[in-house]
Amino acid sequence: MAQAQYFIGIQGQVWQTKEKQQWLTHQVIKRSYFELVVPKITALKGDFDVVQYGELDYSTAKYPLMIIKSRDWDDAKPTLLVTGGVHGYETSGVFGAIAFAKTKALAYVEQFNIIVAPCVSPWGFETINRWNPQAIDPNRSFYPDSPAPESAALMDYVKGLDIKIKIHVDLHETTDTDNSEFRPALAARDAQTHDNWNIPDGFYLVGDTTLPRHEFQKSIIKQVAAITHIAPADDNGKLIGVVMEQTGVINYDTKGLGLCAGFSDSDYCTTTEVYPDSPLVNQQNCVDAQVAAITGALDYF
Repeated sequence: MAQAQYFIGIQGQVWQTKEKQQWLTHQVIKRSYFELVVPKITALKGDFDVVQYGELDYSTAKYPLMIIKSRDWDDAKPTLLVTGGVHGYETSGVFGAIAFAKTKALAYVEQFNIIVAPCVSPWGFETINRWNPQAIDPNRSFYPDSPAPESAALMDYVKGLDIKIKIHVDLHETTDTDNSEFRPALAARDAQTHDNWNIPDGFYLVGDTTLPRHEFQKSIIKQVAAITHIAPADDNGKLIGVVMEQTGVINYDTKGLGLCAGFSDSDYCTTTEVYPDSPLVNQQNCVDAQVAAITGALDYF
């Protein structure tokens, strides 16, 4: 697939402030974080501590950043961190995180401390966007002195807990709009050429190249395969241009790329990728797959 020319900027020139502001003027609110997400989180106060760990002050709204945290905290227990909505447009990540807290988490609280951040990027959720208003990708911004307040707030909160994260499951989607909007925008913003445009039809995982945890990833894939189909390799034995480590699993340098899954220094991390545009799934199936990924991670131990 040839790289599409984006409608903002001049080909071959990196975006400056003018182009980023022009991009921002085209972003509109399409759904409500305050109506669709916040009430679902606050409804869990009967069983969990619901904590506001920060606030994003953007021109559209002041967005409270919310954490769902298990009670009876015990530093001797392993801790699970679930993150969703780092890319706000990836809907099942947000609602999968909430569904796990609502339907499954209590079954694990005797064995694990549990932290769930369901919607790290609420402006991205509302505008159905990968970036924040500064045209910054929060999922490439999990590093010290992060330029993305979404990333910085979560890192600060987790650091303040002063506890070792044992397991980190970061919930994502790969969508058709990655090709129609977000990759062309990224190529234009950074004046780069993107050669791989394959979108896998099915669920897959992204592990960490430095700590791949083969059997851990395998446990997750096994549980998710009972819910939805696992993405097959392409004709080159790859997924999104990366050689498969095992069925449904590729590995990235999570910390080197500034990915959410890497900042927590967990012993076991994975990033889920659901494909909601497949004709074989629906919205509920995608949410269920995200929940199965989290329980698959926990059931490994």
